[in-house]
Amino acid sequence: MEMKRLFLLLSLGFFSIEASAQDFHLSQYDAAALNANPGMTGAFKGDYRIHGHFRTQWAAIATRPFTTGLLSFDANKGKWGWGIQAADFRAGTGGYNVVSILPSFAWKFPLGEQKHHFISVGVQAGVFQKSIKISSLNFADEYSPYNGGQFANPTQETFGDANQINLDANAGIMYYYSKPGVRVNPFGGFTMYHVNRPTESFLMDKTNKLPFRYQGIVAARVVITNKIAVIPKVLWQYQEKASELTFSALGQFYLESYDLFILGGGTYRNKDAAIAEIGLKYGPWVGRFSYDINTSTLNNATNGRGGTELSVTYIINKPDPNPVPTCPKF
Repeated sequence: MEMKRLFLLLSLGFFSIEASAQDFHLSQYDAAALNANPGMTGAFKGDYRIHGHFRTQWAAIATRPFTTGLLSFDANKGKWGWGIQAADFRAGTGGYNVVSILPSFAWKFPLGEQKHHFISVGVQAGVFQKSIKISSLNFADEYSPYNGGQFANPTQETFGDANQINLDANAGIMYYYSKPGVRVNPFGGFTMYHVNRPTESFLMDKTNKLPFRYQGIVAARVVITNKIAVIPKVLWQYQEKASELTFSALGQFYLESYDLFILGGGTYRNKDAAIAEIGLKYGPWVGRFSYDINTSTLNNATNGRGGTELSVTYIINKPDPNPVPTCPKF
């Protein structure tokens, strides 16, 4: 078992160098609006929105768990929305690290005379830095079977720049139906990431363009009673032969005496994880916590332990006399 775990960790560390790079993902993808779709920039009921997000995973098998941190701010200016997102992603003992800063802009416009159907088109453009600690990695040609097995041989791998800065750009479109008082408010969107295909590689004399990532979201807010609502959601994304499909539902129960929403639900990520989620919405604050239970073939090493995720959102706004939100909200 220990040898299997060793080679698993080596594979995870080397994947970030040799294979086509792939983006991090979030279980609470809907909570981080600017990360989910640039078209969501400024698409909320309020004036300003501040969001923080943290995820840690693979603590069961990695000496250094993979972590993702996000911090974003955006403003609702009527037809326009603007904001900025900073992200930090760290993976494995090789010190693989990605830091990105992405300003975001969106234009919102109604469809038809009743102005209940809306389209929001958004773009993000900024920079990201990728780095890795080559000295912290071990490679197959370093392994020697003598003296019980050890990494004693010099590697023949050659590397280029282990610290890179690149431009990055994303684009997205959102649709939402915001008529108040109706039972169903559908919404959804499509996002294309890395539209400029930045070139990146840690290897000498080898180039690698960051592949497009495509993401689609279809969802609706369904009012069951004046105190209960549910948001069923489907997420699909694809990047360089890696695909993800999730089905989820987030329930809302309104406690009128406390002016408080209790949130709870679950997600199934196809062939990967079952995710349980709880949260609270009180006034301008929304807090959510989720835990991933690993269901993939990696379960033999993780014993079901996946990742924990916490998100907090604060919206600056005048007090709203209507406790049931009518804006699209993932």
